[in-house]
Order: sequence, then structure tokens, then C-alpha cells
Amino acid sequence: MTRPSRPPGMLDLDELSREIASGAIDTVVTAFPDLYGRLVGKRVTGGYFLDEVAGHGTHACDYLLACDMEMDPTPGYSFASWATGYGDVHCTPDLATLRRLAWMPRTALVLCDIERGEPGEPVAVAPRAILRRQLGRLAERGFVAKMGSELEFFLFRGNYRAARDAGHKGLEATGGYVEDYHVLSSTFVEDVIRDIRNGADRSGIPVEFSKGEWGPGQHEINLRYAPALEMADRHVVYKLAAKEIADAHGHALTFMAKWDHSLAGSSLHLHASLWSEGDAPAFPGDDALPGTRLRTSPTFRHFLGGLLAHARELSWFFAPTVNSYKRYRAGTFAPTGIAWSLDNRTAGFRVVGHGPALRVECRIPGADANPYLAYAALLAAGLDGVERRLEPDPAFVGDVYAAADLPRVPSSLPEAIAELERSAFARKAFGDEVIEHLLHFARAEQLYFEAVVTDWEKHRYFERV
Repeated sequence: MTRPSRPPGMLDLDELSREIASGAIDTVVTAFPDLYGRLVGKRVTGGYFLDEVAGHGTHACDYLLACDMEMDPTPGYSFASWATGYGDVHCTPDLATLRRLAWMPRTALVLCDIERGEPGEPVAVAPRAILRRQLGRLAERGFVAKMGSELEFFLFRGNYRAARDAGHKGLEATGGYVEDYHVLSSTFVEDVIRDIRNGADRSGIPVEFSKGEWGPGQHEINLRYAPALEMADRHVVYKLAAKEIADAHGHALTFMAKWDHSLAGSSLHLHASLWSEGDAPAFPGDDALPGTRLRTSPTFRHFLGGLLAHARELSWFFAPTVNSYKRYRAGTFAPTGIAWSLDNRTAGFRVVGHGPALRVECRIPGADANPYLAYAALLAAGLDGVERRLEPDPAFVGDVYAAADLPRVPSSLPEAIAELERSAFARKAFGDEVIEHLLHFARAEQLYFEAVVTDWEKHRYFERV
């Protein structure tokens, strides 16, 4: 499991210069992830990128890290507000992320780190910085984290504009039945799925496979594992690719955690393992894991103990929207109980693999999670377990959904907010500035929802109250 060579589609600055000189590339998308995990930024002409942006960076308004889904500035942040004038942040390209976008004509993309001033200090509340801090803490212990994202989505006929014009009602999924692993049903949309697979794979995002999932029109495309920051970067670029390629085909897809209450939700299954800086796996070992025949290291055991200890209080990092919590329903392959098992899809933490491939799969996040924040939470919890030598409970055997005595995944956004508010561990791991910023973001999301009269309320109460 050594790190693979540079994936096809990745560029260095010299290669980009040659591509721009030849006319093969004329635009560089220069972007960074916001708190939702969306990419925001600018399209920069190739020549200007080489002359100015590659070496000196560019600027963006700081409200991009203090606004809601509708891009409305949200009052109450200390980071940015009307009182501070909504000034600039400096966007410094991370040239290690420079890649060709195979699905976009003559276009490259680079991700940026965010700073105050020029040159300045890293912005602590930026998602890449939040993950970098946890990776730095791991490095102090001699560890490197490798992660893998498994993302599910639903695919619909008609593009995004058609879905908006219809008020997102009456949407037609591309499948007519549950198509989990069905080769035939996935063939019917292979033109779209193939272009997403290949578009990502040729853009520095190595893809393993695609498959039908546990819903009509639901699919999963698995990306190869990578060092944590690189994997998070691949994750957000892949989501952009999937949406843009689907729309170009006259389709729309959604990464909502739960788009229809009668169907399964869409998950983000996170695979995590620790390695030494010399690329030796830190999880295999000679100790029998209690209750199993699996041989692991104390590092693995304590990492797992940390995940179990902190899953509830960090649940907002895995489920950041009102919709996220509608996914947690028994019998839908989304976890409701916090437990670990060997290769058991009813558990919040599923231990899979052996030897160098030994890893923990966290099944709690939905496809709507911001990967930088979800990864950071997972690693912070695991690291605390390693540092304090936390022991996991014995492996759960059987149906976790039927267990009545386990801690539960929070059932609502307010419950998750309350858990994070009282978490001394989260403040220690992430810092007060970050936690207060994220809490304000979460509370605002809940308040926006509470202010809206939903279609469900109109249907239920309009005539009969």
C-alpha cells in the first residue's frame, strides 16, 4: 500500500506553462472549499495565472467563510461581519493540487490555502486549515493519515435548471427499482457514469469502480485512498466533476443525505488508517483484538477507542445540515448506534481488511459532509484515543439497529449542536476560535430552517386546522 505515482492529469508549473503556451489550456480555476465543502473562487486566464497568481496568489471576500448556502452574509461571526467591512482574504495556490480538468475544455484547477494579509497568517476557520492542524498534530506523533472516500448519489433525468424550475418536485430518478450491484440497470446510464468515472480519473482523481446502490437511480463511485489532505481535495473536485458532467448530459445528481423520506439516504463512508512517516502501516500488529481473531497494534486499538469515545460530540462534523439527520433510520444501512464490529454494515464503525490493508470505516457521515471537517474530526478523535490509550468496548456482534443499550447517533441538528457545545474535547482539539465559528454556522443553519414554512406543513395543516 505504498503511495502510487503521480496520477494522470496532475500538472506542475512547467507543464502548465507549456500547456498555456500551446493553447491547450487557457483558464485556471483558482478555488478553495467553503464551510459546506463547495469550491468557491475565480476563473483566471492562463497568462495572468502564470504572471501573477501562481507566485503571488489572489484575493477573495472573507464573507465566503461566513455566509449561508444562499450566499447571504450571516450576522454574528467574529471572523467577518458588516462591522469589519467584509474585507479580503489572500488565496495562496497550493501548486501540489494543480490539475487538468479533463471534462472542461482547456481548463486547469488549483486549490488555495487562505490567509489574512499579504503575506499573512493562515485563516484558522478555513476547512483546509482545520484539517491541516490535525495532520500536524499527527505528524508530531510520527503518523501520517491515509483516507478513502466512498460517496453515494442519486441521478435524475433533466438537468439542474429543469429541477429548479419544477421546484424540485416530481423528479424522475434514472432507475426504476433498487439497483444495488445490478449491472443491467447501471448500463442504462453508463454514458453518464462512464464520463464521471473517466473525467475524474483523467483529472488526478484515481477511481476504483462504480456500482448501482441501494435505491432507484442511486450510484456510488469509489476513489482510491490517498494521504488525508490529498484525499479531501480529490473528494471536493470529484463532486464538482460529477455535477458538471451530469448536467452536461442533461441530468442532475444530488449528494443530499436524504432526498426522499421513503428511500435510503446517500452516505459518505470514510476509510482511515495511520502510517509512519516512512510509509509503514501503524495498524497491524501482534496483539489479539479482544473478542476477535484479528491481530492489531495498540495504536489501532486505541485509535478505535478514541473514535467510539468522541463520535457523539463530534457528530455535527459528519452531519452538518438539517437534512443530514433524516438519513439515520434503522434498516437503511445508515448507522443509528455507536458501536464497532468486524465487517458489519449496521455498525457506526466497521473494521475491515487485515495486514497493511487494516482500516476503520466510519459509516456515520452522509454524502453532504464537508470532507475536510469530517476527516479532521475522525483524526482528532482517533489521536486522542492514542494519546490517552483509550480502550474500545468488545466488538458488537449482531444487529446494531436492534441494540437498546448503545450510545446513539444524534437524531437532529439541535441535538448535535448541543453535543458540540458542551464538548471540552472539541475545544482542546480544534481551538475555541474554530469551534465558535463552526457552532455559529450550525446554529444559523438551524435557524434558517426554523423560519421557513415547509410543503409538509401546508399539506398537513392548510385545510384541516
